[in-house]
Amino acid sequence: MTQPTPPGQGGQQPYGQPQQPYGQPQQPYGGQPGYGYPQQPQQPYGQQPQQPYNPFPQQPQPGGFPPPPGPAARNNIGLGVAVALVAALVAAGIYGAIIGATEHEIGWAAVGVGFVVGLAAGKTGGANPALGVLSALFSLGAVYLGQLIGAAMVIADKTGLAFSDIFFDHFDALQEAWSNDADAMTFVFFAIAAIAAFGGAKRAAQ
Repeated sequence: MTQPTPPGQGGQQPYGQPQQPYGQPQQPYGGQPGYGYPQQPQQPYGQQPQQPYNPFPQQPQPGGFPPPPGPAARNNIGLGVAVALVAALVAAGIYGAIIGATEHEIGWAAVGVGFVVGLAAGKTGGANPALGVLSALFSLGAVYLGQLIGAAMVIADKTGLAFSDIFFDHFDALQEAWSNDADAMTFVFFAIAAIAAFGGAKRAAQ
């Protein structure tokens, strides 16, 4: 007669369950937690796990610098022409004051007139070749106007007349006096001013 087998001794494991060593609790089938085993919390489907609250958010490190801005666009020909014209008028006044004070035409002053005009055009207008040509033309006019201003200042100083009377009321006589005094060096100053203006505009646009 068959004796009943006491529980826990010689009993067979259910089908598909691995043998557990003696004294170890058996895991339920399929590794799923059963009665007495804590279950892991599950996130709802489609939601990201929540990050723990941080009362002190990370601050940017000191000493950082923002990225430098990109170079500004310099393709405004109209602005370059306007700025070059203003620079030519200002340079003409300065050049005329130098001639009136020294009573001589100074070569480096003519070079400065051309370079200032070209620099202003290239910095504001960009690398358009037309700006170099216009700068050269403006520098020629600035040198001519500066020489007229200087001649009027010299005449006013010698005759005691007002500068405005000579320059505005007797402008034709002033031009005739300038043409009579002009020599080869006068036109050399024109040439170097135009060259300086063209080169200044090209260099400033790079």
